[in-house]
Order: sequence, then structure tokens, then C-alpha cells
Amino acid sequence: MPESAGYALKRVLLGRPLVTEQLRRERLSKKVALGVLSPDAISSSAYGPEEVLLALLPYAGAAAFTLVLPITGAILVILVLVAASYRQVVTVYTRAGGSYVVARENFGPKTAQVAAAALLIDYVVTVAVQSSAGTVAVVSALPAFGPYSLEITIGVVVALCLANLRGIREAGGPFALPTYLFSVLVGLVIIVGIVKWATVGLPVYDPAHLPGTVPVHQGSGLVEGATVLVLLRAFANGGSSLTGVEAISNTVSALRKPEGRNARTVLTVMACILGFLIAGVSLLAHFTHATPYTAGYPSVLSQEVRAVFGYGATGHVLYALVQAATALILFTGANTSFNGFPFLASFVAEDRFLPRQLTKRGHRLVFSNGIITLTVLAVALLAVTGGTVNALIPFYAIGVFTGFAMAGYGMTKHHLSHREPGWRRKLAVNCAAGVLSTLVVAIFAVAKFTEGAWLVVVVFPLLVAVLIRVNHEYRAEAAILEEVRGNPVKQTNYSRHHVYVFVNSVDLAVLEALRYARSLRLTDAEAVHFMLDAAHAQHLRARWDELGITAPLKIVDCPDRRLVHAAAQFILEAAGEGENTGVTVLLPRRGYSPLSGRLLHDRTADRIAHAINHLPQAVATIVPYDVQARIRQRFPRPAEERLARRVERLRDRLAGTPPEPLTEHNAPHSRPDTTPIASVEPGRPVTVDGRLHSLTDEERGDRRVLLATLTDSTGSLSLEFHAAHPDLAAGQLLRLTGRAHTRAGDGALVISDPGYSIVKTTGEEPDTPGGDDRG
Repeated sequence: MPESAGYALKRVLLGRPLVTEQLRRERLSKKVALGVLSPDAISSSAYGPEEVLLALLPYAGAAAFTLVLPITGAILVILVLVAASYRQVVTVYTRAGGSYVVARENFGPKTAQVAAAALLIDYVVTVAVQSSAGTVAVVSALPAFGPYSLEITIGVVVALCLANLRGIREAGGPFALPTYLFSVLVGLVIIVGIVKWATVGLPVYDPAHLPGTVPVHQGSGLVEGATVLVLLRAFANGGSSLTGVEAISNTVSALRKPEGRNARTVLTVMACILGFLIAGVSLLAHFTHATPYTAGYPSVLSQEVRAVFGYGATGHVLYALVQAATALILFTGANTSFNGFPFLASFVAEDRFLPRQLTKRGHRLVFSNGIITLTVLAVALLAVTGGTVNALIPFYAIGVFTGFAMAGYGMTKHHLSHREPGWRRKLAVNCAAGVLSTLVVAIFAVAKFTEGAWLVVVVFPLLVAVLIRVNHEYRAEAAILEEVRGNPVKQTNYSRHHVYVFVNSVDLAVLEALRYARSLRLTDAEAVHFMLDAAHAQHLRARWDELGITAPLKIVDCPDRRLVHAAAQFILEAAGEGENTGVTVLLPRRGYSPLSGRLLHDRTADRIAHAINHLPQAVATIVPYDVQARIRQRFPRPAEERLARRVERLRDRLAGTPPEPLTEHNAPHSRPDTTPIASVEPGRPVTVDGRLHSLTDEERGDRRVLLATLTDSTGSLSLEFHAAHPDLAAGQLLRLTGRAHTRAGDGALVISDPGYSIVKTTGEEPDTPGGDDRG
């Protein structure tokens, strides 16, 4: 079949399709895992301390640079507890899932939706926050691009979406490099800054002489401005520094064995690096009085780098390197959500709490629907908030710390249930982490309520309710559809079977339905028109006779114009002629373009079918007729044709070869030492490479025969196996040897009981669960 222009465009944008067999998982070493799974957490040190200052400076003034240290200390205490709690999570639950799996295993699937909602919100906001912070790093170095920050951020998100739809891999060195580069460079800034402060001193910024900085309170901040609410807001802002700590627990299964022990090591090292960077950036802010700007740039971190390295040639180079590393790790941190959100969404959808469309892999073996959903939500959030990090923070930590709390409480329940050695100490750690995380959620909900947290407070329970409602719907459907016991497939044995074709006009759609009715070869077939207008019915009768249509036409009066009711009543009467009377209704449905079909035409056939399918001994069948396709054939549009031709030419140019009768994802090319299927001749021994396209287990007399179809890029070949072969499965690549013979009846070439070996796939590995795979 010829490929559509839409599919050709998909090939251009996303590349060639990948086969399911290429979906393989690569185990990560500890070094690679640290680089791949940590960018979300470690990069938050670039904006966490700045968010603390943003909350303090308008109220506490210069005292903010002192208060930032004890607030950072409190955040580090929570980091230690949360990291200790997740060390136990990765020891017990060595499969992907994180807090969602912990909650599901200990509290059940419904309660686990609290964790699911928290993580889903967290992923969306992570994309927005990390991308916005990455843009800040760029425009801090290149201020001329500052007015276009929102556009740059949205462009980055769209680019990440397209890259992930193509199936980029997150398990290699390129995705680990930004984490190590950022950690080393910012660590160098901190160490050099402390040494300079202790020896020659560091320059101190004066916010009063820096135009564009946030308003700074000029009174006695510690007494007048630093109220409890202000301190809570600052602490809540700083809590954003802990996002991503749970990343490793969400993808334990991606690490090499022993997964639990390796994950604990990686988690500990990540927490140490994060704690050092947060403390160091806050300490340099205390030393230099680096002040946030209302425009969001230059960032506090970039000012600290300038203060430490100066404005000389070396300073400029190091400044550019730090800003580049900051942007890279932040954008990489945003990219982890494009791996994690689709996996988590598919995981929750498999539990039937989200639409099952989210479980489907797309063109490049990624969860395309999840990626697109994440992109739409993140872009919408950026557009609403203006893409500033400070505006996004209130949406952030509630989801993050709710996940922490669910993991802590889940592990507490686990220890109470299993009581393994040392369980009391472990229980104390997990319970403390859960309680403190809950406290942080409460602080965020109160302190940041008017700044946007109210939306999360409203959306969060609504999302949980929606997830549970979706599950109720799926369970109700399954309860009906899965009642297969006591309902064996029996052949209907109607003594009389009526077939009715409902018509409202005489056109090709009606004629197609009449042809289909005749092909059923049942007792009788009759056309039925429900009369809403006598003149129209008379015209229909005349037209029917004029065309010489042999099927009888029955006109049924419908005086109250309740068409659906009249149709159902008619079928009830027809089916009531006897217990062995069945009724089949054929409904011609004309297919139009999506827009005009909605605006210019009703859906009468669907409504009638819905009513009839509720009636006993009756079934309604839609007979589609694609009007829009025939319009395009009859009245081609030059612009559409030119676009289709250009897309086809571009596709062929990129692919390097013209389209083949069988596409490459179904039909691999034969190797030089094998025979193409098209060249196989009867009676000649051959070796053939191909993909098992289909398998059928068939009974022949008193024995079973396994029938298969093998395809390559030149054609297809039938196979017959007269013994059981449980190792064979559709989609496998096979190399087989044997002699073909001509099958009696259809003359097709068949190889009976060939020798074969299963060929390992050596193609791409597009969908490795690196990054922040919280699903």
C-alpha cells in the first residue's frame, strides 16, 4: 500500500520506524548512573539559594544574607533524612517506580494515586523550572537575549519533545557529562571563593547601587521584616533545592547488579554533592551579597562566579564555562522528565488509573502520547506563569515533598509489617522523613498560597479524584467484558433472520450497504426509510424505482419525528416475531473531513446504532463510506499535491532508497550469503534471512501444525512446522535452511520443517530507561 503524506512527514521528522525487538534495556554502571540520574537534583543548587534570597530581601534587607545560612542548614537536615529514607527504598524495592511502587505495595493502588499525582505534577513543573533556569543561565551570559527568555524556554521544551519522539538515549556519556562538568566547575568556584574570602577577601555587591535588583528592605530586617511567615516562605522556596533526590529510586532497575547496593552508593554520592553545592552557593551569597534581579538575570550564581574569578581573560573563560555547564545540566535535568513522565504515566495506565493510550509505544518505541502530553502541559504552564523560575516554584515543591512523604510513610508501613533486623532504627528514619516532608508541604500550601500554591492545592486532589474515577470506569467495563465464563461462543441458530438497511436517500453509500447486505446471504434483506417528510419519501420511492434497485423499500411513518425511537420500536417489533428471529441493521455512514463532518453533518447513524445495540436479538453494524477520500481523488487540490510530492521527495532523499513494497520494519534486507525470498525456487536448498511476520497454530486431523510467514524486503514465504516450537514468536529474526515446494491448491512456495536459528538484533537501542525514570 502506498504510504500517506502524513506518514512520510513523520519519517522525515522522526526517522525510520523501529521494531519492537529493538527495545532493550542497558544496565548503568555507578559512574554513568550518577551522571545520568542526578542532573535534576544537582542542578537545583543553581537556583535554590537564590529563591531563598528572593523571599527574604524585600522584608529582611541585608539580614537576608545572614538568614540564608540557617535556612540552608534546615534544608540540609531534610536532605539527610530524605536521602537516608530513600537508601532504604532502593534496598527493598529494586524495580522502577519509586514512591508510587512503595505506596502501592503498602497502602494499595488507590492510596498510591496520591504519589502518582504528586510525581506527575512534579514532572510537568520540572520541565518548566529546569528549562526556565537553563534559559536564565544563557541570558545571564548573553543579556541581549533576555527579552526573549520565554520564547527561548518554550523553544527548548519543543526541541526536547522532538528529540525524545525520535528516541534519544539517556544511558551514555553525553548525558552524564553535564553533571560532572557542572559539579566540578561550581565546586571549583566554591573552593576558590572560600580561599579568597579567607585570604585576600571577596568583592561585596551593594544592591542599592545595582539597578534592576529586587526591592531590598532598608530597616532593621531581623526585627522589622523577618516575620515567621517570611521565614517560612524563604524555607519553602529553598525546599526546591531538593527536587530530584528521588530520581535514583525511580529507576533502580536500570543499574547493574546488585541493583540495591549500587543504587545506595549512587544516592549517597549524589546527596553529598548536592549538599556541598547548596551550602557552598549559599555561603558565597553570604560573602558577596549577590542579589537576585527582578528580570531573573543575571543569576545569583553567575554573580558569584564573577566575584570569585573577576573580569580578566581567565575570569571570562571560566565564567563562560560555568554558565555553559549550568545551562547544560539544567536542560538535561528538564530532559529527564521526558523519560520519567511517559514511563510513570504508562505504569499508572497499566494499573488502569490513566487512559490506556498512554501505554502505547510510538514510531520510535517511545511512549509518544506521554511525551506529547507532557510537552503540552509544560508549555501551557510556561505561558501562564511567564516562564520565570520564581513564579514556578510554588507549583514545584508540593508535588516533590508529597512524593517524599508517601515514600517515608510507605517504608514505615513496610517496617511495621516485616520487622526485619534493625527495623526500629529504620522506621524512625522513614517516619521522620515522612513527617518532615508533610510539614514542608503544609508550609508551602500556607506560605505560598497566594503566590500560586492555591492552584496546586486545588488541582492535586482533583487529579487524584480523576485518577480514581478513571479506574472505576475501567473496572466497570472490565466487569462486563470479562464475564466469559458461562458464555461460550455458540453458533446462532435463528430460524428467521431479518436484515434491514436504513436509508434516507439513494447514493453510493446506500448502494454499498445494500451490496454488503446481499453478501450476508441471510433470509431476507429489506431497505427501510422512516418518513419525516411525505414529499421526500415520495421522491425517494420514485428514485428507487427509476434506478431499478431490486431490494424492497419499506417506508415507515414517523409522525413525531423521533427518528431514533421509531427505529428502535421497529426493530423490537421485527425481533418479536418469534424467539428464533434475529435482526441485523446496516447503517450507511458517510465519512467526511473531521471539521466539515462535525459542522455540516449530524451523527444519526451512530445514535441509531447505540439504541439498537441495547435491544435483544438485534445488532447494528455501521457500513462506512469515505466521501472525503473520493473528493480528493475527483477534485485534487494543487497545493496539497505539491506538498505531498515535496514531502515524498524529501523522504526518499533522506532514506536514500525509493519506497519498497514491504517496509523495512516488517521486512529486513537479505545478507549477501543468503537467498532473497523472491529468488527461492522449488526443490533447491536455500538459506534465507527474514522476520516472522505471523504465526498460526492449526489443527489438522489428530495433530497440530504451526504455520508461519517469513518476510524480507523482496517478498514472503510460507513455513510449516509439524512439531512444537515454543521458542518461536512473531517478530523474531530467523535464519533458516530447507527446500521449498509448491503447495497444492494455491501454488504458494512452502518450506516444511526447516532448520533455523534466531538472529539477535544488532540495531539501535532507542529507549533505555536512563534519566529520571520515575515510572
